[in-house]
Amino acid sequence: MLVLFDIDSTLINTTGSGIRALESAGRAIFGPSFRTDRTEVAGRLDPLILRDLLRDNGVEDTAENLGRLRAGYRERITEILRPPGSERPLPGVPELLLALSGVKGVMLGLLTGNFADTGRIKLRACGIDPGVFAIAVWGDGSSHDPPSRDHLPPLALSAYRQRTGVSLPPDRATIVGDTPHDVRCALASGMRCLGVGTGSYPAEELSRCGAHRAVADLSDTDGVLGWLLGPG
Repeated sequence: MLVLFDIDSTLINTTGSGIRALESAGRAIFGPSFRTDRTEVAGRLDPLILRDLLRDNGVEDTAENLGRLRAGYRERITEILRPPGSERPLPGVPELLLALSGVKGVMLGLLTGNFADTGRIKLRACGIDPGVFAIAVWGDGSSHDPPSRDHLPPLALSAYRQRTGVSLPPDRATIVGDTPHDVRCALASGMRCLGVGTGSYPAEELSRCGAHRAVADLSDTDGVLGWLLGPG
């Protein structure tokens, strides 16, 4: 069994540090009029967010400009989230990760829109060791242009197969996430989805989007664990 977690607003809440870091970097590089409030970010892939931020601010989305914005983003989020442990995980997350890590036959993974470097910075700032996740599929993992979140679940199954030598049926994997994007990519791949209403979308809306189960948060360790380990 494979349990794949989104990061932002599912495992952690860094109180808007990502968007603040992007806006600060954009203003430093491209000028003081650079804004982030016109660009959708929740549940989206970092490569798409950066591309849209440039376009929404009238900046050409060349490889050079994307690289400059990404480097500036990393620099500023590192500053904002220094030292590690400066933020907190969301309710129930440490307890659930600990419980799952003790279950034989369960592998923990990440499936997130974050870039690997900045995603790890966020996790460490909230006291979560990225090393507890045996598999990590990041937002720039897709080889397609444009990339899509739907491309990521097959990469997770491929990583599982490479690590274990076993081909895992999609319905033995669950994506845990807080946005309709998480729900849609799980359904598109044949995986189960646990919606978590700790982001911009309440549990009821995630249920309407098709999540197999949706909860307000992950604080009911026994209940969430029982569903994840059960048949559905």
